[in-house]
Amino acid sequence: MATLKHINSKNADYGAAEQYLLFEHDEFTMKPVLDENGRLIPREDYRLSTLNCGGEDFAVACMRANLRYGKNQRREDVKGHHYIISFDPRDGPDNGLTVDRAQELGEKFCTEHFPGHQALVCTHPDGHNHSGNIHVHIVINSLRIE
Repeated sequence: MATLKHINSKNADYGAAEQYLLFEHDEFTMKPVLDENGRLIPREDYRLSTLNCGGEDFAVACMRANLRYGKNQRREDVKGHHYIISFDPRDGPDNGLTVDRAQELGEKFCTEHFPGHQALVCTHPDGHNHSGNIHVHIVINSLRIE
């Protein structure tokens, strides 16, 4: 059984969400983990896709759409929404859930529930404190372009 969590964001830096999904972060401070040379450490395993971004980077596509339609320009505007679908660690062995299948489910959930929104869908195979639960992040621009 999966659980769904929602977080709204007033952060205008859409790239920050992508950075969180692609690079290691300290689970307590939420700050990026750096190597001995001060560089970000990529996550070992993930699946990533974008929807309704027209071939552009998610952050660039969101900023362009916001400027085009004059939306999300004020500090108090909710710029995006972050959803996390967390699966039970037993869903892998008991139900055959894989990272690829979870990514497919996340993309399907996104297209069904957020049509017309620019979206970033990213699946991680490890949960909080490496509990082993597969989870899907869905980050959408609050502006619906279609």
